[in-house]
Amino acid sequence: MVAALHMAGFQVWDLTMQDIVSERMTLDRFRGLVFPGGFSYADVLGSAKGWAASFLFHPYAKEQLDKFYQREDTFSLGICNGCQLLALLQWVGNTNPRQGVMKMKEGIIPVTPEVFLDHNLSERYESRFPSVRIEKTSSIMLKGMAGSILGVWIAHAEGRFAYQSPTVLANLERQNCVALRYVDDNCKETEGYPMNPNGSDHGVAGLVSQDGRHLAMMPHPERAVLPWQWPYMPEEMKSKLGEASPWLQMFVNAKDWCHETQ
Repeated sequence: MVAALHMAGFQVWDLTMQDIVSERMTLDRFRGLVFPGGFSYADVLGSAKGWAASFLFHPYAKEQLDKFYQREDTFSLGICNGCQLLALLQWVGNTNPRQGVMKMKEGIIPVTPEVFLDHNLSERYESRFPSVRIEKTSSIMLKGMAGSILGVWIAHAEGRFAYQSPTVLANLERQNCVALRYVDDNCKETEGYPMNPNGSDHGVAGLVSQDGRHLAMMPHPERAVLPWQWPYMPEEMKSKLGEASPWLQMFVNAKDWCHETQ
């Protein structure tokens, strides 16, 4: 992840939770927060719940996170465990974002989120290279990439998007908050295994907030920013690429947005 951000031109800080809860660091100096994958708390508590609790139940950490979220010049990206975290924090998947911000301002621990990540229907850890289609949304990171169908690595056991009620997904689709979908060999959204490795309804692989600043996705684009990281690539794509794959564009988009909103 650090390498991908460096390639896009970011200055990157490796910030740990201990840096925040010990009050050694504040988030006011940063424009973007990237929450990477990597088995937070060994996932024994399930889908980044331990990670979310570290923010929500620690007064200083929660204050820092709330202030960052409420600024209009910030963005965030959550990958895998980070995707699970952003859903639990309700930075994505909240069909009533004003209500979510109000809860944060009042210092109240958010109620059960409308979206959460559940166990894969295969009931096992999946490490694969499926294809996803980037949907048309307001995402600042996916600007200009809508309609692209790209291979990407996934590595998770709890990556299936689940919802409090059937209306939640319908509302998210209506609000254009579905950022990516798994597709089959015919480039159609799929719930079939293994093209869809976890069984998410309507092939959902990622969500974005309504304002486009917060993106959460289960796939790992940072593991596919270089062409040699792809186990398969169409010949016509190979002939057009330089040193980077199309996935680098989302990181470049974030950097460009930061310059535009200074």
